[in-house]
Amino acid sequence: MEQEESREEEERKEGLIEFYDSFKDMFEFFCKNTTIHGTIRLVCSGSNKMKTAFWTLLLLASFGMLYWQFALMFSQYWAYPVVLTMSMHSEPKMFPAITICNLDPYRFDLVSEHLVQLDRMAERSVTFLYGINTSASLFHVNEKSIHMRDSPSTGNHSRSNFKLSQNFSLLRTTELNNRTGKRQSLVGFRLCNATGGNCFYKTYSSGMDAILEWYRFHYMNIMSQQPVIINISDHEEKIEDMVYSCQYDGEPCRPSDYVHFHHPVFGSCYTFNSKGTDSFWTATKPGITYGLSLILRAEQKDHIPLLSTVAGVKVMIHNHNQTPFLEHEGFDIRPGIATTIGIQQDKVNRLGGNYGKCTTDGSDVNVKLLYNSYTLQACLHSCFQHIMVRKCGCGYYYYPLPPGAEYCDYNKQPAWGHCFYQLYSRLRNHHLNCFDQCPKPCRESLYKVSAGTAKWPSRKSQDWIRQALRHQNGYNSTSNRQEGQQCLPAGGGHAGTSLTTPLLPCRKDIAKVTIYYKQLNYQSLNESPLLSDNLLLSSMGSQWSLWFGSSVLSVVEMLELLIDTLVLSLLFCYQRFRSKTLKVARTPSIPSVSLTLESYRVVQEAGKGAAPAHGHRVGTAVAGVGSRDPHPTRLSSSAVPERCPDVVLNGFKHVKDSSSGGELPR
Repeated sequence: MEQEESREEEERKEGLIEFYDSFKDMFEFFCKNTTIHGTIRLVCSGSNKMKTAFWTLLLLASFGMLYWQFALMFSQYWAYPVVLTMSMHSEPKMFPAITICNLDPYRFDLVSEHLVQLDRMAERSVTFLYGINTSASLFHVNEKSIHMRDSPSTGNHSRSNFKLSQNFSLLRTTELNNRTGKRQSLVGFRLCNATGGNCFYKTYSSGMDAILEWYRFHYMNIMSQQPVIINISDHEEKIEDMVYSCQYDGEPCRPSDYVHFHHPVFGSCYTFNSKGTDSFWTATKPGITYGLSLILRAEQKDHIPLLSTVAGVKVMIHNHNQTPFLEHEGFDIRPGIATTIGIQQDKVNRLGGNYGKCTTDGSDVNVKLLYNSYTLQACLHSCFQHIMVRKCGCGYYYYPLPPGAEYCDYNKQPAWGHCFYQLYSRLRNHHLNCFDQCPKPCRESLYKVSAGTAKWPSRKSQDWIRQALRHQNGYNSTSNRQEGQQCLPAGGGHAGTSLTTPLLPCRKDIAKVTIYYKQLNYQSLNESPLLSDNLLLSSMGSQWSLWFGSSVLSVVEMLELLIDTLVLSLLFCYQRFRSKTLKVARTPSIPSVSLTLESYRVVQEAGKGAAPAHGHRVGTAVAGVGSRDPHPTRLSSSAVPERCPDVVLNGFKHVKDSSSGGELPR
């Protein structure tokens, strides 16, 4: 009774781990119980082979279409496309940074004599090219000096042995035009490497462009001998000398609202609201009245005429803490004109990472930045300067220097011009890797401008404007009029009535500019993934539901089917391997069973007190059983008793049948 209970308990335990007997049973169970549509047709129509084949092909085709769609979605997802979304915002915001320059590079006394030599060279070159004597009108030298703070060091620089090189003279040449097939006249100058074996002409189709570039080339060599940082005395350069009036939002500007710096080409420059942290510059209302209004001096100086041929003021609108690159951006304000500039801000947010190259602050860029803040132009200039120092042995004068480098000077590096122009040509043609190393900022503010102009001051208003500027700002109304230009007298008479009558400020000397927000609304352009993770999963679920009409649990069912198939295959392989192993290791069992049965009978007979005469035989037989002899001695039939007791062997009870004389199992 206890054995039967233990057997039933073992059967119940085996039911918990019961598995399929064949692959067919497993497949039928899956088709009848899965939530995938159509699979039950594979087993319910088993008697109709045509239907079974049809549904098999249909399911396989749906499965193929599903994973073809999956492949398309994943290929699009791994391409990381982006979509640009635009949103509008309206809130008070900070006024942008404004940089103005007077387009008047100063003649430092340290290099004034060299600039005089350069002007004379330019005069001879213009006379040689065009036969025009310009010494009286173009190259009039006005000796105005700006002293440096560390005056003791000026003497060493002024007595330097720098000389202008005569190897870079302007020449006329001809060249075949590939488009027209005709030869055209060009103007330029010749540049050679250090050995003089590799030379080329830096030429321009316009003689004016050639003269300006040639002049700038010599000007950089002159300025490169100066210290890297030129400190101009505050008492020598004041904002009042350039800005006659400054108001923002109806309030006068304060001395802390601007910073001063000197640009080698555009002269003395001032940046208003450079940091963008003062609440004074918060824009709360749009319109001209609430913007920045400036009255500027726009005199035309003539002591460096070929460095900048533009008369007026350079203005640039840019982000805070950003170095203004006036040679690439900004616009010019004409003298005698009132200019109103309306600005509208756009913010761009880029994703970066796999969706595109961008940087937050430039810390992850391979180029070592030479400027205070990261912009695309700052990175490109830094990259080019590093390559310039590495290839040419010196740095370009208009860009900051890396540590330990010096500016190029053809008295020290005679072939730097040849190296520079070749590198710059490669940069413009994207043959240098600077554009690859310099990504765009991930967060960027762009300013769209629209300008309107009008003559200012008008003839009717010149009188009181002159009086206001003269008394308030010390404006000299007779300052540097152009030849032939006449200004109106104070009494309102016609021009040229009297040379002794006080003259009004000429419209060629001053300019007015007003910069304001057109509206406080700004557009925010944000990049977002075209296929995000959630959208990808949603698309996959839609495709799965379309082709199979199932859900995520159906996917788990398919995974379960694959796992069951693998486990069943392993079990079959294990059983087959074990059966082969047992077949090899198993020994014959019939002789041993027969021998054991005879021995058992003999022992039983001996135990019941058989005749002594048989004892020897029994002992021999037992010894034969216990020995290792492969051929034990057979007992004779006379030694076996007629009636042996009941024997239980392998679960069967053996008795002797009286009628047949044999033993029958019970």
